[in-house]
Amino acid sequence: MAADSPRPGDGAVDRVDIAETLVRLAERLGEAERFLGAEGLAGRRSELEQAASAPDLWDDADNAREVTTALGRVTEDVQLLASLAEHLSDAETLLELMQEEGDESLRPEVEGILADLDRRMGALELRALFGGEYDDGDAVAEVHAGAGGTDAQDWAEMMLRMYTRWAERRGFTIEVEEATEGQEAGLQSATFIVRGRYAFGLLAAERGVHRLVRISPFDAQHRRQTSFASLDVVPFLEDVSGVVEIDEKDLRVDTYRSSGAGGQHVNKTDSAVRLTHLPTGIVVTCQNQRSQTQNKAKAMQVLGAKLAERQRAEHQATLDGLAGERTDNAWGNQIRSYVMAPYQLVKDLRTNAETGNVEAVLDGDLDMFIEAELRRGAELRRNKG
Repeated sequence: MAADSPRPGDGAVDRVDIAETLVRLAERLGEAERFLGAEGLAGRRSELEQAASAPDLWDDADNAREVTTALGRVTEDVQLLASLAEHLSDAETLLELMQEEGDESLRPEVEGILADLDRRMGALELRALFGGEYDDGDAVAEVHAGAGGTDAQDWAEMMLRMYTRWAERRGFTIEVEEATEGQEAGLQSATFIVRGRYAFGLLAAERGVHRLVRISPFDAQHRRQTSFASLDVVPFLEDVSGVVEIDEKDLRVDTYRSSGAGGQHVNKTDSAVRLTHLPTGIVVTCQNQRSQTQNKAKAMQVLGAKLAERQRAEHQATLDGLAGERTDNAWGNQIRSYVMAPYQLVKDLRTNAETGNVEAVLDGDLDMFIEAELRRGAELRRNKG
């Protein structure tokens, strides 16, 4: 390196880097404003506020929910763009002070604002990767143990915890509606609803078979065990009456006492409900509500979501749309491998995204994998178009 060449950490170089970063962030903010239709957001918000203030709003509960949900999302977008613009302006002002006064003490504050802006811009830009009608809504998810015996059932419970922690990290709420205990440990299956903006669009990227390799805690000889569990996801719709019709004559309704299935995951009630839709064979169980009536109502919602998903899939040329392809929960079909022995690695086989921090992933740090799959899906759609 030449003696007069700028060195990493040189003040002038860093100031140029900060200025360039600010320019790039301003460009990204402009793109985000165009993507969200910033010019029309204020007018749309005003319309929705007027509709939400109507005295007869709740005479039509379904319409009221649509209005209040839309208002919340428009308000969120308006506030997000305003906050990003404000923080960008703050960073620009601090950079000017640094340059005018040569005050390097402001550098950590400016860099902190830039890092936060980059993170928030990245989260906002993910929205452009969604391509489905229901991506911005809630999701019904199911975890099922596959090949691997007791280890697979333990893995299914670990996956439920992983997605619970992921949802909590994003500020989503999660409702476990049913969990069936494994024969010795873990879970055979669990059904849960994730509520939050883009819950379905994000979780749909996780749909598929997940493979775990570890030293089995259930093997007396401490041998390495491979086990499988799958995640299925469909959109959760509060009201599917306009999408599907469910005839009570097509249902077999079984009620039973929940004997603690699912351990800490569900309430201990004697009002569990299992619905079997006879024409399709779809089975839905709910045992986490306080009464049999509530359990049946929630089971009907989940059943409606599944039937709506099935109906959409039947109108597509293949089953790789919203419903995704159904694959065997065993060897050769996994989307991701979680290896804990003889080395530490989580690798997504669709995108090749990987990390050696297995514990962080199992604790819900999934965004890297979800974003990579969303980008892959968006690229596939562009190529097909």
